[in-house]
Amino acid sequence: MKNYVLLLLITLTVYATNAQMNADILKDIEKIEAQVIDWRHYFHENPELSNREFKTAEKIAAHLKSLGMEVQTGIAITGVVGLLKGDNPGKVVALRADIDGLPVTERNDLPFKSKITDTFLGTESGVMHACGHDTHIAILMGVAEVMSKHKDKINGTIKFIFQPAEEGPPPGEEGGAKLMIKEGVLENPTVDAIYGLHINSGTPVGTITLKPEGIMAAVERFVVTVNGKGSHGSAPWSGVDPILISAKIIDGFQTIISRESNLVDAPAVITVGKITSGTRFNVIPETAELIGTVRTLDPDMRDHIIKRMTEMAADIAKAYGGTATIEWQNNTIVTYNDPALTKKAIKTLKNVAGNDQVKNMKAVTGGEDFSYFQEKIPGVYFFLGGMTPGNIEPFPHHTPDFKIDDAGMLLGIKSLSQLALDFLNE
Repeated sequence: MKNYVLLLLITLTVYATNAQMNADILKDIEKIEAQVIDWRHYFHENPELSNREFKTAEKIAAHLKSLGMEVQTGIAITGVVGLLKGDNPGKVVALRADIDGLPVTERNDLPFKSKITDTFLGTESGVMHACGHDTHIAILMGVAEVMSKHKDKINGTIKFIFQPAEEGPPPGEEGGAKLMIKEGVLENPTVDAIYGLHINSGTPVGTITLKPEGIMAAVERFVVTVNGKGSHGSAPWSGVDPILISAKIIDGFQTIISRESNLVDAPAVITVGKITSGTRFNVIPETAELIGTVRTLDPDMRDHIIKRMTEMAADIAKAYGGTATIEWQNNTIVTYNDPALTKKAIKTLKNVAGNDQVKNMKAVTGGEDFSYFQEKIPGVYFFLGGMTPGNIEPFPHHTPDFKIDDAGMLLGIKSLSQLALDFLNE
């Protein structure tokens, strides 16, 4: 009986200590909010494209080094990793933020609006954090600073992963999560679990959404090359028009979704995002190129769509007297939240955000190369509200008018901090 009472007292003491630990950490988080917002504004004003995040990486690395962490740079070209060892032994948890911008010219009225330009695939373009990666960087830098002040409360190690090229490396280059894994980011020390978040311009500040199992889609990039026969624009009968064939192929692809895919089981998307062909109004060109993406959440549906698109492109081109080939590149697999880890994460997130502020969501057809980390180890990915409450027309991600409310980042710092602590200290 005495042993039981002693054990009970020890257990209650641990619970009380953990509650106090969390309160102390949250106080430090609230103190750093203004600094995190300043970091976010800097990164938003100075975005860099995938595999070109050199200045971004320098600023991140300098901050982590100032906290006394072991810091690795140059992982996957521009990736940065900081290692924070707690005062007590234990497991290893990773927290990840993506750091690249997009070739989008910003069109809003923010005082820290990006004016950066660069060349993307041979075309000059504005560069913008049009997906919120600037907030992800700033949030994780904030978590790193707060956690570095509380090493005595950490049982194990936190690995801070700042990942380049989430939007995909330039053609012909490696990059992103795949390359970081290839270069050993989940080793030395071996990571036991990983957490990541994504700001969401369509979800109100203070809200978190997630689900177990598949949360984001597998992403394929495809390139269709159509070959015809050039001729004068006034005499199309003397040639084979690759632009006309391209239009028929695009139309045909959509029937795979509308007539062949069982959308009751899972959603799927085929999008052609770029068409290149021709030089003049009165010249029928010899070739055309279509570049696009396929999004799927079901492996069998993915295989069927790839098979049918490959067949259809060749068959439609042949029917009109031309030829067509299609090349495939897998950009991400399904982002899969480990069910057991997600169940624990939901409990943590509800404690941080409030029961009513953590909501279940349906899977989305966006893609994330965070999925490659989850392929190797258990992981949880969730969405963080970044929309000003009451805004009835938020601007979508990847658009020139995209905006995020700075007030959303505080909950992100709290969430990642507590997820790491709860995982290591359970």
